[in-house]
Order: sequence, then structure tokens, then C-alpha cells
Amino acid sequence: MTSRIIALDVGDRRIGVAVSDPLGLTAQPLETIERHSNKAAVRRIVEMARSYGVREIVVGVPYSSRGEPTAQAHKVLAFAQLIEKAAGVPVIRWDERHTTVTAERTLLDADVSRAKRKLVRDKMAAAVMLQDYLETERHQRGEGG
Repeated sequence: MTSRIIALDVGDRRIGVAVSDPLGLTAQPLETIERHSNKAAVRRIVEMARSYGVREIVVGVPYSSRGEPTAQAHKVLAFAQLIEKAAGVPVIRWDERHTTVTAERTLLDADVSRAKRKLVRDKMAAAVMLQDYLETERHQRGEGG
């Protein structure tokens, strides 16, 4: 399929955004949205979805280590519903356990300064999550990876 996917790492203050390439092979960090209100955040997400021609939006849901929804997961699921109503494309709820930790480790390994890590952590977490989603989707279609 040749259309893009956007992934969101949703937090109370910031939303990290990543986008796939048109072939759905790789994820790139896109931007971090400062979350001042749900309405403004949803509007920005819908703008990006339209400008990139996305076929779906992946929203990371933070489950506990036992696979149960956390308090934050309930907030994220409610936000995902707002996006789904406004965007007009499917919104996939994706288990995002460990993506922020993986993104932070990647940034540390790349020797990125603490100040810079803070600026890019959320969109990197979205990219890690989206890459995981893309690889899982390819594997399920039998394309390896």
C-alpha cells in the first residue's frame, strides 16, 4: 500500500508525532505538539493527517507491564476517540510499552545532550512505536522484514 501512517505518543503536556514514508517501510520523527487544549491538538493532528494523506493514525496506549490499562491509558483512549471522530481515518490503538524508554536509550547512545533529548524524546518515542507497528504489519502480511 502506498499511503502514509502517522503515529502519536500522547502525553498530558506534549504529543510526539511520527510519520511513515509512502511505502510504509520506515518511520521518521515529525514534530512535538504542545498540548494546550484537546481541541487545538486534534486540529493540528487532523491538519497533518490531511497534508500527508494518511490512511490511518496509530495512537500509543500505555498499558501496565501486566497488559492492563493504566490511568494514562484511559486518558489516551478518550483522546483517540476525539481524533477518530475528527480525522475521518481509522485510529489504531497500539501497545506502546517501553517506547519512551527505547527512544531515550537511542538518544543516550547517540550522545544527545539532556536539553536536546527533552525536545525530541516525544517524537522519537512516536517514531519507535510507528516502526514497531510497521514491522508488525509487514510481518502479518508475510513480507518479512
